[in-house]
Amino acid sequence: MLPDFRLETYFSRWEFKARFHLCASDMESMSVSDLLKLDQDGDHGSLEALHLGYTETFGAPNLRAAIAATYDNIDHADVLTFAGAEEGIFAAMQALLTADDHVVVITPNYQAAETVPGAICAVSGIALEEDNQWALDIEKVRDALRANTKLISINFPHNPTGKIISQETLNELVSLVRERGIYLFSDEVYRLLERDETARLPQVCDLYERGLSLNVMSKAYGLPGLRIGWIATQDRDVLNRMERVKHYLSICNSAPSEVLAQIALQSADAILDRNRKIILENLALMNNFFAEFPNLFEWSVPDGGCIGYPRYLGEDGVEQFCQTLVEEAGVLLLPASVYRSDLTPTPQDRFRIGYGRSNTAEGLAALKQFIVER
Repeated sequence: MLPDFRLETYFSRWEFKARFHLCASDMESMSVSDLLKLDQDGDHGSLEALHLGYTETFGAPNLRAAIAATYDNIDHADVLTFAGAEEGIFAAMQALLTADDHVVVITPNYQAAETVPGAICAVSGIALEEDNQWALDIEKVRDALRANTKLISINFPHNPTGKIISQETLNELVSLVRERGIYLFSDEVYRLLERDETARLPQVCDLYERGLSLNVMSKAYGLPGLRIGWIATQDRDVLNRMERVKHYLSICNSAPSEVLAQIALQSADAILDRNRKIILENLALMNNFFAEFPNLFEWSVPDGGCIGYPRYLGEDGVEQFCQTLVEEAGVLLLPASVYRSDLTPTPQDRFRIGYGRSNTAEGLAALKQFIVER
């Protein structure tokens, strides 16, 4: 049985009640009207004439072609769409794993990466090295492998730290899984939001025949309301098995969302340029804010994505700090307990903060006022 999803439970209580959602994990979104203004290929008209019936379980062919175009070695037939990334995680684990298997995941993590496979089979955790800029030690991964290890799950740029491992480390990991025929599941939802584009990693499904790359319209593109995600893999047998799992879940996506997602992907350069500009402006605000309060926070700029994981140094502790902050000032941060793992120790003095939204300055001002007036 799956445990309570701590992050979503916390959000269910506070996300739409807080004045400032200062831990949002997605980029600033846009209206349908603004998105349609970017339409260069006439899909606006096809949206207006769209028949609101069921769609193909794999996803609309034009959408899958637009997704495939974002990869180097992937065809539209190598893509399966989902109602967001969470459904993709669930379907992949259900399709790939049995009770006799073993999985290795990194920690801290987006909880589903740990608990969804953990409801099926044995799972081991490899903690990113907090004191070494959140590095991933490949030898620890190697040592964690068992004869029945079926899958390794990674996430870079990482949630919640923003860490990006080196190309060399990724190559070592791919070599390791290829030696043993292990599947490599790669959550790549923050890819394209790297602070330094030279740090951008190749997509795992392009590198490895048993690699599965997860992505979504929610994060880098800032369109979570579309509820469109996907997995790309060269292993079409696995893709077909995941499609059968999807029959028990959403069955198919929203037809209007598929058209809007295709428009967004075809307008990706404009959307991503806008979003990277927001990140750069907000990171400057973050750096200035944390520099004002060195006695309360330790901050290092994330490698990528639009979230960071600073340390809280206050005597009240991060859990109490976050609770009092949202109750009294209406500013929402995610405390370390949300990222607790049953597999490894995880930091207990950190919190997730987001910098992808347009009202970040206002949120930081409210946070500063709360601190000053305490």
